[in-house]
Amino acid sequence: MGSDWKKDLAGFFEEYAIIETSKKETLDDFAQFCEFIVEPAFEILSGELKEFGIRSKSRRVKGKSLTFLINFPGSRIDNFHYAICLPKNSIELRLTLRIRGRKSRKNVLEEKPLPFMDSINPVGVLKLKKEDIILDVIRHYRDFVLESLVTSL
Repeated sequence: MGSDWKKDLAGFFEEYAIIETSKKETLDDFAQFCEFIVEPAFEILSGELKEFGIRSKSRRVKGKSLTFLINFPGSRIDNFHYAICLPKNSIELRLTLRIRGRKSRKNVLEEKPLPFMDSINPVGVLKLKKEDIILDVIRHYRDFVLESLVTSL
């Protein structure tokens, strides 16, 4: 036989501890990313959208997601959602993006899951700037609105 089951068992618990530590560190990194990069970016963008008569707000689900909601111009009805999500049990900041929107005030929200800034690796997420987030929100919002205008005819 020759198998040292005690060594195998100790190895298992060591791997288990590493994974649990990685999950906690990832949650902490996500919280830091949201607090210092994403939330300030959303606040800046919200102020600019007011200049165009568009209401917006952000919604955070601790340890899970941070969503920026944009209403239809001059309305209280939400038009577009940009949600940065941390998948459950993540051991690195490999985030996902959930885009939701409605083409008109009467339509239901349609959802489109995407990778979050797929050119950025998990280590690079914490190096993003507020402007990077703002530009990404604007790009997705613009694409969604323009596509809605031409497909709802």
